[in-house]
Amino acid sequence: QVQLVESGGGLVQAGGSLRLSCAASGRTFSIDVMGWFRQAPGKEREFVAHIRFSDGYTYYADSVKGRFTISRDNTKNSAFLQMESLKPEDTGVYYCAADRGYFGGYSRKRSYEYWGRGTQVTVSS
Repeated sequence: QVQLVESGGGLVQAGGSLRLSCAASGRTFSIDVMGWFRQAPGKEREFVAHIRFSDGYTYYADSVKGRFTISRDNTKNSAFLQMESLKPEDTGVYYCAADRGYFGGYSRKRSYEYWGRGTQVTVSS
């Protein structure tokens, strides 16, 4: 099993920045992909970004491309999401997810085996 814990959420004004962290514990040697998803009230959980630990490959949703940066620390089994130029529509609960990386399609929720409990991000206008 792998446990994921997110941190770094909070309240920020539009145009501001936040850095989210996701710490993995347990059988982390099996993990090669970590991703971030978000869910606004009354909406479906949506993909934000993912990163492959083995080679650093990253992929972003169009809505955050150029504003958000996903990174990883292999030695600490952690992933990060640096969020810049935040907009009110970025508000939501941000979830970290992880998987072994065998099958691809990591912009889809169902591709991930492990999930954190989420951290709230609120962007005021």
